Amino acid sequence: MPPRWRGWQSRLIASRKFQKWAAAFPLTRGLVRREGEALFDLLAGFCHSQVLMALVQFDIPAMLLDQPATCNHLAARCDVPVDRMHVLLRAGVALNLLKSKRGGRYGLSRTGAALVGVPGLSQMIRHHDVLYRDLADSVAFFRGEVDTELADFWPYVFGGGMAPDVAATYSDLMAQSQTLVAEDTLRAVDLSKTQTLLDVGGGSGAFLTAVGAAHSGPDLMLFDLPQVAPSAQARFNAAGLSDRTRILSGSFREDPLPEGADTISLIRVLYDHSDDTVADLLAKCHDALPRGGRLLISEPMSGGHKPQRAGDAYFALYTMAMRTGRARSADEIAQLCLSAGFTNPQMPKPNRPFVTACVVVQKT
Repeated sequence: MPPRWRGWQSRLIASRKFQKWAAAFPLTRGLVRREGEALFDLLAGFCHSQVLMALVQFDIPAMLLDQPATCNHLAARCDVPVDRMHVLLRAGVALNLLKSKRGGRYGLSRTGAALVGVPGLSQMIRHHDVLYRDLADSVAFFRGEVDTELADFWPYVFGGGMAPDVAATYSDLMAQSQTLVAEDTLRAVDLSKTQTLLDVGGGSGAFLTAVGAAHSGPDLMLFDLPQVAPSAQARFNAAGLSDRTRILSGSFREDPLPEGADTISLIRVLYDHSDDTVADLLAKCHDALPRGGRLLISEPMSGGHKPQRAGDAYFALYTMAMRTGRARSADEIAQLCLSAGFTNPQMPKPNRPFVTACVVVQKT
């Protein structure tokens, strides 16, 4: 469609006269209603997210997991006035997180039950109070005028030291959120023929533990910062993987990567870092791999020429608040890998793009 016609169409749809007519005309009023509801959902989105936050912070989904409860009971347990708890619970029902039951009781919907069961989801929701504060002045945020708090929450990104308590918080949050990422990554990429897997930035070993449970063959190597990497040992011991694992400490910014692996994995690593840092890391991965070796990249990605809600309306803002890194498309990541000397990029269709997507390349 020529640009002038697209402009005419937009002006027509934006006109109050056309909107009034379309809202009454039988063939268009359903569309007008749906578009209005979609706009209202965007307008009310912050309120919806705060209902979710309050339910999680009060731990109400966990309270309702075994049996429903009344508003009065929940109000007493949470130290909230009954009338305000009533508003919160009804909002939870409206958002399909809760269900109204007989006798004035409330229970979990399927979505609410999933909220309890999805690993790491409640922890991530609790953590989002930091991001909400950073986005409070959205105009200043997009102008780059906010000294974002989220950047201080993840000091490892900037290569600085990390206090033990911060390292523990970081490791726990990342390990919890890695469970779904590992599941989808292993659905998308076959690692059964891998002999030795090196997980760079592997944190407390959640991804390698999942690989070890799925495949009995590969030896497993973990490389991460000295403050983080040792936390993986307890996880490996509990999973019975001690004989198959090695933990190596270092910084991929400053140190060469360990050699000896035929596959290297970067799980939710690249989007934390700038293009220059990513290019340097990919070059180190290329140097560390033998001919025929593979590099696996798994993280949430932008939709590229087709923007997606998860990658472009969430992770892009999250990485901006971190003040480093960005959400890249699979094509962008593949191009960075090609520039580092890799070949044959493969981009399997993601199962859940809001969890992760994968790019696999090879050293020839």
